[in-house]
Amino acid sequence: MNARLGDRSLFSTLRAKSYLAHAAISPLSDPVKARVDALTSQYAEGGVEALPHWLSERTRLRGQLAGLIGAQADDVGFVQSTTPGVVWLAFAIDWKPGDRVILFEGEFPANVTPWQRAAETFGLEIVTLPIAPFFESVEAGLASVEHELSRGARLVAVSEVRFQDGYRMPTAALGELAHRHGAELFVDAIQALGVVPVDVTHVDYLVSGAHKWLMGLEGAGFVYVDPSRIGALVPRLAGWLGHVDALRFLFDGAGHLRTDRPFREKADVVEQGALSGASLAALQASVELLQGLGVDAIYDHVQAFHDALEPGLVELGFRSLRAFPEARSGSLCLEVPEGIPLAGLAKSLGERGVVVSTPDGFLRFAPHWPNASAEVPFVLEAVHDAVREIR
Repeated sequence: MNARLGDRSLFSTLRAKSYLAHAAISPLSDPVKARVDALTSQYAEGGVEALPHWLSERTRLRGQLAGLIGAQADDVGFVQSTTPGVVWLAFAIDWKPGDRVILFEGEFPANVTPWQRAAETFGLEIVTLPIAPFFESVEAGLASVEHELSRGARLVAVSEVRFQDGYRMPTAALGELAHRHGAELFVDAIQALGVVPVDVTHVDYLVSGAHKWLMGLEGAGFVYVDPSRIGALVPRLAGWLGHVDALRFLFDGAGHLRTDRPFREKADVVEQGALSGASLAALQASVELLQGLGVDAIYDHVQAFHDALEPGLVELGFRSLRAFPEARSGSLCLEVPEGIPLAGLAKSLGERGVVVSTPDGFLRFAPHWPNASAEVPFVLEAVHDAVREIR
């Protein structure tokens, strides 16, 4: 089944007339459901006999995910979601007491709490920078970061796209800046991958989950580690799968059960134990659709949708937070007009067949490749009617 931009025929059971909450959870497409059904059927029929095939598919998936970010398959390891990946890395860096970690205000807690816990454990200093300079210009934002880096830092942790306002951070420039000052860059990419082109050329670590713009199922995610950094990591939270030849004693006969094997010096050292096979199969099916369309084409398609939708919303009294072109993402976030309760508005829109999300007090429209610009008049009419009804 081939995907086409603006065509939702692969979402045959989706109820919403206009589903605009891909930045929260994407609905599953028919090919994704079919792949999960195939896996569960094979496990139902053969149990352990199904495992080799799906382990082979996971190997293929590593390469597919690496292709989305300009990396190699060995640089990718699987985790259950974004947060476990951040936690693993936060406790694997070879910290020294007093190392400084630069964060930004307004980050999703998944990219804050693990660094805070690492700070308490290893005696680190957390520095939280204001985000306002980036809203003025990329140059102003980078200048504020460089000022802090000049005081010394070990790591800069940032979201590729901010969940609150949809602002796309200049991660390539941040990586170059961090490296110039002897620091490393960590990127939380869950609000970008699948709708925004991502490249890890200047990124040391990256983590993403599967259930948003990658359009997979909850329970799967991955970690990228720059190969030049992997040797310095300390696998403090490693599980049995992190060892070299971890599976050998199960398949190669007696004499291979050992607990002293070294840890792998690849990104899959993050893999601690059994993973969700269904979630990984779903992710693979969705990634194949995304690669068939091309993320660059998806990005342009979504921007055209926002270009059509944004002016009408502003006319209705909403204040758009959409950034200048180079900082735009898949999300269009807005402040609602005074006197309009956000939760009530989202509920009213849902009743009219328009599904949105409401992160941190903002109204967020997040279309993806199945959404057609022809939906925009319907969405604007739904917003108009919902606002009028509330008032």
